[in-house]
Amino acid sequence: MRSTLLRGLALIYLIAFASLLPQVHGLIGSHGILPAHDYLESLHADYGRGAYTLFPTLAWLNTSDAFLTGMLWAGIALSVMLFLRILPLPATIGLFVLYLSIDTIGQVFYSFQWDALLLEAGFAAILIAPWGWWPSYSTPIPRVALWVFRFLAFRLMFESGAVKLLSGDPTWRNLTALTYHYWTQPLPTPLAWYANLLPVFLQKVSVIGVFLVELIAPFLFFAGKRLRTIAALMAIALQLLIALTGNYTFFNLLTIVLCLSLFTVKTADRTPVLVSAIGLGLIVMGALQLITMTGIVPGLPQPLAWVNFHAETYHVMSSYGLFAVMTTTRPEIIVEGSDDGQQWKAYEFRDKPGDVNRHLPWVAPYQPRLDWQMWFAALSNYQQNPWFSQLLVRLLEGEPAVIGLLANNPFPDRPPRLIRAVTYDYHFTDWATRRRTGAIWTRTAVGNYFPAVSLR
Repeated sequence: MRSTLLRGLALIYLIAFASLLPQVHGLIGSHGILPAHDYLESLHADYGRGAYTLFPTLAWLNTSDAFLTGMLWAGIALSVMLFLRILPLPATIGLFVLYLSIDTIGQVFYSFQWDALLLEAGFAAILIAPWGWWPSYSTPIPRVALWVFRFLAFRLMFESGAVKLLSGDPTWRNLTALTYHYWTQPLPTPLAWYANLLPVFLQKVSVIGVFLVELIAPFLFFAGKRLRTIAALMAIALQLLIALTGNYTFFNLLTIVLCLSLFTVKTADRTPVLVSAIGLGLIVMGALQLITMTGIVPGLPQPLAWVNFHAETYHVMSSYGLFAVMTTTRPEIIVEGSDDGQQWKAYEFRDKPGDVNRHLPWVAPYQPRLDWQMWFAALSNYQQNPWFSQLLVRLLEGEPAVIGLLANNPFPDRPPRLIRAVTYDYHFTDWATRRRTGAIWTRTAVGNYFPAVSLR
């Protein structure tokens, strides 16, 4: 089990660091959409020296593009070391520090629950990483450390189900959520189009299945061998089904790795005192976080609230729960440029919907982070997404690092004079329309998202 958890996390860290390599300069580089240098300067101006502890990152030392890239390559190297059992304890600590550093300066592009989950799991992995240059991964795992992973799996699954009911969202309560989910989720896979055609009765049965796996099965994580194994297989099956219909980066893989801790495993008879103390502390903090999230208690006493705040600051502890409220429409932002204000050409993004005839992508476990943020931006307005205006500025400047995040550049010779963003309402086509036209999507114009602007 030690080998499974450590090597599984090593692979996920590798995916996470490697997938950011082609994106980091365009997102947070010196000429990116939200430069890390500007962000840290503003934090220092607001918080003074307190910013160093409130926003932990190695980028306080250097925010150059070379340093950002260096952190990613260091993360890749440490991931390989951890997988190969080379200095696993220093590698695990280094991976946590590096990913926390990137997460801190990633701003809205790193605001996803799987980033927090990887950090929490990565910190827990420090408790099971053995000493030595090339130690064995076959030795029994400390019992307390194993239960840190199992309790994390419990919290992840149970909180994901609880938020759906606690939100009061009617689509979850009347079991119709999945009649919207497949076409309104951020990045559907090709199979999502077909899943959307399932009868409403099966969609409602599927929602019942989701609640069964997320609200009932997690309590079996604490049962005996047979029931715990059944519950683990149910959770893994749900993750595989989610992965078949949606591109959720490394989230499904990471959840499966956590669920593997539920299978029978021999634990060590003796546990180092420090590991026991830290492990028990993590379990207690996780329990406190759970009861406050579910509203069992309204809040924590001040000393515990202080501990919880710092635990969340360093992502040692986080709360979870995707799709608490199901989106029932799909607005999509289309960015367009023009030289004369009459003829407009669209910028196509790599993976989010644009051209209605373009096939749905298989992109996970890679995460196109700009495409994901475009989905969130479409659910509100540009005033609530200040990064969006920065994206338009970079396109007007013809910034190569930002244009490289897109699928095409309709102005290859020089940037456009004007740029704007318009909104369309998207929906999957039906069988007849797809057979006749080949289109995946049908769309209807809604209006302007961002008015036409220029640099002059």
